[in-house]
Amino acid sequence: MSDDTLILLIRGAGVAHFGVVFASLFVPRELGWSHDLAKVKPINRQIFTTYAGYILAINALFGLLALFGATWLLERTPLAACVCGFIAAYWGVRVVLQFAYYDRKSAPHGLKHKLAEAMFVTLFAAFTLIFGYATAVNIRGLP
Repeated sequence: MSDDTLILLIRGAGVAHFGVVFASLFVPRELGWSHDLAKVKPINRQIFTTYAGYILAINALFGLLALFGATWLLERTPLAACVCGFIAAYWGVRVVLQFAYYDRKSAPHGLKHKLAEAMFVTLFAAFTLIFGYATAVNIRGLP
């Protein structure tokens, strides 16, 4: 694959990260977080919302980096390899968690939720593949 094609894929992944961020804004309502979090101690609620905020911010920052720094991510430097590898691992672990850890039986049912899950998992897998490939390109290009 040419660098130009990979840069387009990385930039597309950047745009898609913003789709994930936007869709993630609806997750608390769809999963009933306010109802469930009302049952936990305030410190646990605060820690949970802080973690959720950090995840949202990291996803948005990955989007910005991919959209505006795609060429930096293919500079064939150790840093470029590490950043791409981190993003690939981040999303790869998320895909594994979806099927190996999350109790999907307690998730909301219905076509809307099944389609949303399929969309999220497809994007997470695509991010894993795109940034994994970029990692390999960077590693192969190291002196």
